[in-house]
Amino acid sequence: MSRLRLSVLSALAISAAFVPPRASAQEKRADTLLTVEKYLDFEQVGEPRLSPDGTQIIYSRRAVNKLEDKFESSLWIMNADGSKNRFLATGGNPVWSPDGTRIAYLAEGKPSGTQIFVRYMDAEGATSQVTTLSDGPADIRWSPDGKWIGFSSVVPKSTSWKIDLPEAPKGAKWTPTPRIVQSLHFRQDRRGYVDPGYRHLFVVPADGGTPRQITHGDWNLGARFDGLDGAVGWDWMPDGKTIIADGLADSTSDRNYRNSNIYAIDVNTGTMRRLTSADGAWSTPVVSPDGRRIAYTGYTQVKDSYHTAELYVMNADGSGAKKMSGDLDRDVGDVTWATDGSALYFTVADSGTSNVYVAPNAGAVRPVTTGTHAISAFSMSKNGKMVALRSSYLVPTDVVRIGLTRPGSAAEVTQLTHVNDDVLGRVKLGTVERVRYTSTGNTTVDGWVVKPPGFDASKKYPLIMEIHGGPHGAYGVGFNYQFQNFAANDYVVLYTNPRGSTGYGSAFGNAIMHAYPSVDYEDLMAGVNAVVSKGYVDTTRMYVGGCSGGGVLSSWVIGHTNRFAGAAVRCPVIDWLSFAGQTDIPFFTYNFFDAPFWEKPEQWLKQSPLMYVGNVTTPTVVMTGVLDMRTPMPQSEEFYEALKMRGVPAALIRFEGEFHGTGSKPSNFMRTQLYMMSWYNRWKRSGSAVTTAIE
Repeated sequence: MSRLRLSVLSALAISAAFVPPRASAQEKRADTLLTVEKYLDFEQVGEPRLSPDGTQIIYSRRAVNKLEDKFESSLWIMNADGSKNRFLATGGNPVWSPDGTRIAYLAEGKPSGTQIFVRYMDAEGATSQVTTLSDGPADIRWSPDGKWIGFSSVVPKSTSWKIDLPEAPKGAKWTPTPRIVQSLHFRQDRRGYVDPGYRHLFVVPADGGTPRQITHGDWNLGARFDGLDGAVGWDWMPDGKTIIADGLADSTSDRNYRNSNIYAIDVNTGTMRRLTSADGAWSTPVVSPDGRRIAYTGYTQVKDSYHTAELYVMNADGSGAKKMSGDLDRDVGDVTWATDGSALYFTVADSGTSNVYVAPNAGAVRPVTTGTHAISAFSMSKNGKMVALRSSYLVPTDVVRIGLTRPGSAAEVTQLTHVNDDVLGRVKLGTVERVRYTSTGNTTVDGWVVKPPGFDASKKYPLIMEIHGGPHGAYGVGFNYQFQNFAANDYVVLYTNPRGSTGYGSAFGNAIMHAYPSVDYEDLMAGVNAVVSKGYVDTTRMYVGGCSGGGVLSSWVIGHTNRFAGAAVRCPVIDWLSFAGQTDIPFFTYNFFDAPFWEKPEQWLKQSPLMYVGNVTTPTVVMTGVLDMRTPMPQSEEFYEALKMRGVPAALIRFEGEFHGTGSKPSNFMRTQLYMMSWYNRWKRSGSAVTTAIE
């Protein structure tokens, strides 16, 4: 989400015709520059999985299907040293069987939708479809003996509301039966309006057969964010008789926010026992190799809008809960036990970087890897080998090997794949510079600047400030195609982590509690001042944009300052009052205020960018997906119409086939880039406020 700003002037009558862009009109057409066209060949790497014996790695590659305008995932396999890298199967979410002879994965199957497949890893490579479900499976795990595959799926719940409608005359064309909604959460972005149902746990024979439902009832498995259906954190006990899972086995769970427990579930009877005693947001349990302890993440129940996820361990019966992350005030993720149970490995996001850490059973938490990079999604074999994903400023995400060393020394990180070298091999990328500056309240803020290839400090460049979403999110040091594309077209790009961002501790994230936007706006402006002071920014050509939380802030910015020549407000929240009843995350919305709008409407109005539209003079293009249920289209339309009523140069772009964001389809990612540059290229400031078209 994002912000607002001030001031009115007479240049509002100046406008420019807005037409669909042509790549050649917006971009420099050189083979050595990162154009949007190259995005069609760009691949995204994920899900590295080491075989149990540590000899092979399976990982996923997400590529563009140019004909059908979608992304498709495929599985690839290579030796542990990176050699013999080759295609394996179409699909994703691979999981090795305990003995390493098979993999289970998800792919499109029959009769339709996602299904579970099992592939034998011998020379024959026989593959079978294990499920034929109407509601797609997720969160697949092998049983310890390799005989079963556990998964989660939604169990539909029929509505009991029946009426005695007169029989329709023969040949009548009456409207379909209406959708009956009786729950708070009845829609979800990227899914649409959802039918009633609850996510539960199932097991199916690994050789195929009929799935058996393990958990039952009007509640959901999985630690949910504001009721959204997502991943379930669960694990098998070594004996295969018990499953440990997160969720909230409560019929009132539809009205609970950031409240979940860890449960022990008997596989045969479905009997459940709550293991966590304190109320809190507990999730992602991981069972130790000997089955005696359970690691999990979360925090005790708080009213703060943000709290770092901490690492805990408890005995298998729920007793003896102990925090393992110590005083580390950073989010913990990707938790894995050492093969001998002597320690826990996990990732930590800190100040835009991400590295692997270890928490020994006895001893202090320490980093395993160090460096200016983002490491995530690591995997360990039974013999202690480790692979992961890594990205850095100029290198997109690839699979790396992490050489675990003796305590006290940093592990060696070796890159194993070079998936996008064919795209980037001849491309000149923009250099990335970290900027650390001081904002109000003597607050230190991190930011980064991407400079165009061939940057000349004696020249003046237009500046784009991009604002991240969340607001509890963060930019980091990983490769960013969008920003590098801007830089290839001679823009300087500024992106920062203002207060409210993650990776800097709970207090920093909570600085906007009940005041969003507020000091985060001050941090953004201080970042602009810091870069402008370097002397290479053309202050008549500065632009601001962002999506979601970035849409909130970009709309707030232009309502509070007129220093930007143009804005691209994407998927924003404009009016908190109307947004609360439109979004699929209502509790998230109410959490940003200390009282509901019917008690303190003035607070909700004060924080709404729409209330400052009378100050806006900045030419603004508003972009949102037509199917967006997170920041629905009416929010964008409210802002756009208000701008037009005032005579501010404005355009509204409705992206067809898009949910939240404007880049889930390859063509729309490219359109977003080109529309933004087309809009920015036509505006500049003259003096303090006059906006003139330059194209």
